[in-house]
Amino acid sequence: MSHVISASGLTMQFPGCDALCGVDLNVSKGSIFALLGENGAGKTTLIRILTGYQHPTAGSCTVLGLDPTRDAQAIRRRVGYVADAPSLYDWMRVGEIGWFASSFYENGYLDKYRESIARYELPENRKIRHLSKGQRAKVALALALAHDPELLILDEPTSGLDPLVRRTFLESMVERAATGRTVLLSSHQIAEVERVADDIAILHQGKFCLVDSLQRLRDTICEVIISLNDPRATLLLVESPTELLSDQTEGRQRRLIVRGMAPAALDMLRQHPSVINVQVHSATLDDIFVACTRGRVPDRTNHNRDWDSSNALGTSP
Repeated sequence: MSHVISASGLTMQFPGCDALCGVDLNVSKGSIFALLGENGAGKTTLIRILTGYQHPTAGSCTVLGLDPTRDAQAIRRRVGYVADAPSLYDWMRVGEIGWFASSFYENGYLDKYRESIARYELPENRKIRHLSKGQRAKVALALALAHDPELLILDEPTSGLDPLVRRTFLESMVERAATGRTVLLSSHQIAEVERVADDIAILHQGKFCLVDSLQRLRDTICEVIISLNDPRATLLLVESPTELLSDQTEGRQRRLIVRGMAPAALDMLRQHPSVINVQVHSATLDDIFVACTRGRVPDRTNHNRDWDSSNALGTSP
């Protein structure tokens, strides 16, 4: 099984809201797959569908070769899940909650749980209600990992944690993937994701803007800063494969985030009579995320002189 998660055309409609709009997704075994998006983008809805807690309006998906709409219990036995605000029984002690959870799994769960809480330096006799947020997150992670799941799903797991706890948490995810297990990490903490992820999917308003490996995104997407003597100039890139992700104008300067910028296209820009200077920089994941979720790009359905989808980089108004 090359894909631990596969989704095709997933759609989730709520009254007055389309949470997911025809999402396609493939997550490879042994990878750390980061699902990025603003709050309300549809990340948690997608996770709920994958784990069988929500049935999609349309489309289909498989997790570990199983259908969540029919095999939800079987999937949950093979998947570990950590939410941003784990629901734990506050009246239980750290040791007790592991004993309670072990009844749902095979022999050996409790021993592995105890090993984890010892490694995380959690007091076994302390009640959950008296733990800090970071300690509660460690308990949730220990519970999720004690049955050695094939897939670990993390939904904003480091939200509100101090930097040291976050670092330890993420390092454990890298170690996890190194053993051949798979991690699906949902987050809007861009810097953290950039440190650990193999593959990136950016979800915006229920749709994926980009899905690719982090390395390929770094290699193919750049920031282009163009200084102009005439901000109204139209800049054409004839037969260029360039994909424009963001186009912002400030005075006589245009800042573009583009994918697949060919050297010939840059040469054409520099030779344009209205162009004074062109600077090219590697785009960070933060640049790419902002471009996909907040960038201003001309409407591709508008075929006037301001946008020609076949050969135009764009034009200033």
